[in-house]
Amino acid sequence: MRIPHRRLAGLAAVAFAPLLLSACSGDDSPADTTAAEVVTIQDQWIKAADSGMSAAFGVLTNSGASEVTIVSAESPASAWVELHEVVVDPGGATTMREKDGGFVLPAGGTLTLAPGGEHLMFMDLAGPLRTGSEVPVTLSFGDGSSTTFTAQVRDFAGNQENYVPDSGHAGADHPGHGDTGHSVPATPGDGA
Repeated sequence: MRIPHRRLAGLAAVAFAPLLLSACSGDDSPADTTAAEVVTIQDQWIKAADSGMSAAFGVLTNSGASEVTIVSAESPASAWVELHEVVVDPGGATTMREKDGGFVLPAGGTLTLAPGGEHLMFMDLAGPLRTGSEVPVTLSFGDGSSTTFTAQVRDFAGNQENYVPDSGHAGADHPGHGDTGHSVPATPGDGA
């Protein structure tokens, strides 16, 4: 049986259409976008400290169409970094603790890491953090991607909060860390 030329061309077009469509789809589709590609940070800084612990702050923005979760952070400036939240206990005292489940950034939204709220806690500093220096920080996301940013070290006088250590880290039995930058600055962004 002989297939007319026009029908053969039509069948070929139908057979190859899915291949052409998949070849035309690029890596720009939302399903291929990683959290690291859609999350940015602004106004990032870390509190100056001689030793022990410190904390980093900033404004994280998720420009993506889906929520993303920061599951961990690391920096050569400390032995480990914890994702912290500050809660008020029944007696009215503020207590820092690791945030279960990480930090969730809503789709198209922001998350402010601030003194007295959620922040990155640098544990067992590798050396002094001097005002004006810069510290690299890597954030890891729930999708396995990561991004690194640099935070400027600033002087900041914070308040006294209690710390509930995570027993999962060697040397995690730290006392309250005192002046670690966990109160809202009088003039945000001025480094004071």
